[in-house]
Amino acid sequence: MREDDGATVDARLGARLAELRAERGWTLGELAERSGISRSTLSRAERAEISPTASLLNRLCHVYGRTMSQLLSEVERESALLVRAADQTVWTDRASGFVRRSVSPPHPGLRGELVEGRLAAGADIAYDRPPVPGLEQHVWVLGGRLDVTAQDVEHRLGAGDCLRLRVWGPTRFHCPGPDDVRYALAVVLP
Repeated sequence: MREDDGATVDARLGARLAELRAERGWTLGELAERSGISRSTLSRAERAEISPTASLLNRLCHVYGRTMSQLLSEVERESALLVRAADQTVWTDRASGFVRRSVSPPHPGLRGELVEGRLAAGADIAYDRPPVPGLEQHVWVLGGRLDVTAQDVEHRLGAGDCLRLRVWGPTRFHCPGPDDVRYALAVVLP
């Protein structure tokens, strides 16, 4: 598994975020209003002074109308049909302990993608909105335990369990422990 130098990924990601804002002709203030993220945080993320959290990226993906995988694929070096395990991009949200591995070969034109997620015991990630309303997700727990809350319903998943849902509102991924959780996430654009 290739863990890109965090600074390199953050620099490419920051540059892409700045490009997306510029393409729309928005100021940092306008993006702050649309996303609910402070201007200073947006500026620091675009300059790669901070590594954005999963929640922050999710808010930006919502504003820009793309999934996190699409955004991260846009900072990949090249598109391929096959990505060997050792070459799959791994992104870490250091604040929450969430590790995200892009399993599918990145391609901005495709509707489905496969992601591996890992959460440390006790980790909790809350998303205030889906990156794309109506996003279809299949969460398959490979090991450990994962509690997923969507539409105010908590689903307790153990190894081998699979949850299918369409995401319209806030979601929460929580690893209650005692062990870390590893899961596959299939994402399909509506």
